[in-house]
Amino acid sequence: METVDFRRHGHELVEWIADYLEHVERYPVLSRAKPGDIAAALPASAPEEGEPFGAIMADFERVLVPGLTHWNHPGFLAYFAITASPPGILAEFLSAALNQQAMLWRTSPASTELEAVSLGWLRQLIGLPPAFEGVIYDTASISTMHALLAAREAAVDQVRVCGLAGRDLPALRVYCSEQAHSSIDKGVIAIGLGHQSLRRIPVDSAYRMRPDALRDSIAEDRAAGRLPIAVVATVGTTSTTSVDPVAEVAGVCEKEGLWLHVDAAYAGVAAMLPSHAHILDGAGRADSLVVNPHKWLFAPVDISVLYCRRMDVLRSAFSLTPEHILQTADAGPGGPGDSVKNLMDTGVQLGRRFRSLKLWMILRSFGARSIRERLSEHIRLAQVFASWVDAHPDFERLAPVPFSVVCFRWNPADRTLPPADLDAANERLLDLVNQTGDVFLSHTKLREGVALRLAIGHMDTTERHIKRALDLLVEKTREL
Repeated sequence: METVDFRRHGHELVEWIADYLEHVERYPVLSRAKPGDIAAALPASAPEEGEPFGAIMADFERVLVPGLTHWNHPGFLAYFAITASPPGILAEFLSAALNQQAMLWRTSPASTELEAVSLGWLRQLIGLPPAFEGVIYDTASISTMHALLAAREAAVDQVRVCGLAGRDLPALRVYCSEQAHSSIDKGVIAIGLGHQSLRRIPVDSAYRMRPDALRDSIAEDRAAGRLPIAVVATVGTTSTTSVDPVAEVAGVCEKEGLWLHVDAAYAGVAAMLPSHAHILDGAGRADSLVVNPHKWLFAPVDISVLYCRRMDVLRSAFSLTPEHILQTADAGPGGPGDSVKNLMDTGVQLGRRFRSLKLWMILRSFGARSIRERLSEHIRLAQVFASWVDAHPDFERLAPVPFSVVCFRWNPADRTLPPADLDAANERLLDLVNQTGDVFLSHTKLREGVALRLAIGHMDTTERHIKRALDLLVEKTREL
C-alpha cells in the first residue's frame, strides 16, 4: 500500500470508526450469528494476489460486523461492561504505527520510561504507597500468574534452577475465597503447582472471604505437612463484586509469612473516589496487586497492571539475558554500565507492546476529575437499578451493590416455584431479554440459585439504558 493510498484509506477508516462510535446503538448488542456462519462466508484459503482495501472493508462490513458482539454499546450490561474510549483508540492506532518492542530500555526508551511514569500516576490515583512498582501485562490472568510465580520464588529455595519435580518438597498451597476468579485456578495450574494446590475459603453472608476460616485452613494444612505460600484477596469479585477484608487477610499473611496478592482487576480504580478509597484499606501491606484499566478506566483491551512491593523477587524469577542481546541489556542514558530497568526481566514475555501509551493518553485526555465523575455516575446508576429491583414485587436482589454491578432474579410474588424451575425460568428470561438486541445481561450462580447480573461500565450508559433493561425484564416475564 503506497503512502498516498494509506492516507486515503486511513481517513476513511477513521470516519468509519467515528460513525460506529456515534451510532453504535443501531446494532444489536449481542451478535445473532450462528456457529460457523462467519467461517462459511469466507474463503478457505488466502488469495494468491493482493486485493483492494476497499474490497476488504466491504467484506469486513458484510461478513464480520454481523458477527460482532458490541462491547462498545451502552446497552452492553454483561460481565464487566467496558469502554474503548476515543483517546484510547487513537493511542492504539499510534502504537501500531510506531511498532515499539520494549524488551530492553534501549529498544524503546520512551515505552520503557512512559510505562513507569503512567503507572506511577495510576498508583497515586488509587492510593498505593510509592514502594509499589508497576508493570503492564495483557490480562489479569497473566498478572496473577506472575504474582503467584513470585510467591513460589520467595517460598521455595532454588525453584528457578531446580524446579519442583523430583525434589523433597511438601505439597504447596494457595488460598482464595469461594468467589475468587478462575484466573487463580489457571495460575496455579500454569506454574506447576497442580489444581489441587488451590484451597477456596468460605465466605460470609456478603460473599467476602472469612479470615477466621483462612486461619483455620492454614493451620490445618501446616499440620498435614503442606507448605502454604500465598493468599489471593479480591476487591470486586466477579459474581457479586464483593470486597474481601484485605487488612485482616494481610494480618494473617504477615503472621504466617505468606505472599498476599490482591485481585482488584475490576474495582481497584474505584479507590480514586473519596467515597470508595476504603476498598484498598490494607492493600499497602500486600506484596502485589492487579488492576485492569481495560475494565473500568476506558482503555481498549488489553492492558493489565501488576503492582508489586517486592519486584526484586519477580525479577529474580525471570531475569535472563540471551547472548544475542547481552551487549545492550544494561545500556542506559549514561552509556553502557548505567543501571536501567528492562521490562523483559519482569515476566515470561520478551516482546512488549507500547500499552502504556493508551493509559497515558486516557489519563491526560479525561483528567482525574472527569474519570471520578464517570465512575461515580456508574455507581449511582447501579444504586438506581437496585432500588427498582427492591421495589418490584416480582424481582429480588441477591447481593449487596458496592460498585456498579447488580445481582438479582425474577421470583414472582403470586406463586412459589421449585428451585430448579426458578433457575430455568431466569435462564429463559435472560435469553429472551438478550435476543431483543437492545441490551445484553449475563448471569452467575449464588447461594439462592441462578442470578442475573447487570453491569454498568460503558461511559455512555445512561438511566435510559438501564430503564430499558428493566422494562424488557418485566415484559419478557409475561412470556414465561
